[in-house]
Amino acid sequence: MNTPDDLPVRQVDVIEKLRKRLAQAQHRIGDCPSPVTTLTYAQSIDGCIAPFGGGTLQLSNPESQQLTHQIRALHDAILVGINTVLCDDPSLTVRLASGSNPQPIVLDSRLRFPLDAKLLRDPCVRPIIATGKFACEKKAEQLIAAGAHVIRVPLQADGLIDLPQLLRRIKQMGFHSVMVEGGAKVITSVMASRVADQLLLAICPRFVGGLRAVNPTHAWEQMPQLHDVHYQVMAGDLVVWGHLETVDGLKGAPTPQASVSNPLPD
Repeated sequence: MNTPDDLPVRQVDVIEKLRKRLAQAQHRIGDCPSPVTTLTYAQSIDGCIAPFGGGTLQLSNPESQQLTHQIRALHDAILVGINTVLCDDPSLTVRLASGSNPQPIVLDSRLRFPLDAKLLRDPCVRPIIATGKFACEKKAEQLIAAGAHVIRVPLQADGLIDLPQLLRRIKQMGFHSVMVEGGAKVITSVMASRVADQLLLAICPRFVGGLRAVNPTHAWEQMPQLHDVHYQVMAGDLVVWGHLETVDGLKGAPTPQASVSNPLPD
């Protein structure tokens, strides 16, 4: 099992690997206009993150859930889509690990953010809501009055937030690392835009037959390749980490060296 750069797949302590890579990447791209971005999510072994028709699907085991909170604590900000807020009403805080809460950022091109969401109440960090130029001004004023910070950024032709421009704006606001916890639309958009520097994926050993994590809305040539792949087994879940090709290249990635492949254990 080799990555495209012919590096072997290795078993490691994933959280320590991520911590070191974040430190290295932030040191190397001090002048880069975008923050270091980590895409992370859990999926079934057949690539699904939710049942068809919507709803929440619990995939991660307790160890993988703790890992998610450790990852949150390592990043300055955490980015989700508005559908995650509407369906799950998350707090996006660090509860199962030590560390500070990241700054929530919500992609919401039409300002559907509910005024009674947990993110607008203590102990949550008040969110940054990224919306489009023509989103409702009255709703924006209500959200600002409730404690949110609303920023307007350009939209793509499909009506979604322009992620490269948003991330540049986020870096200008002082956030140097962003964790993306996406639904399928956000995951697909992040992949197609090639704005994520690294992927951390928890694979649950069950079949779902539901909504795929990456939707086939873009040609496969647009999707980034995974490099320098490492893995860790956590109570039955397989956690995979690796570098993603970005629009700025492999930020913080090591120089590939040819090596003999190490197979996954039985």
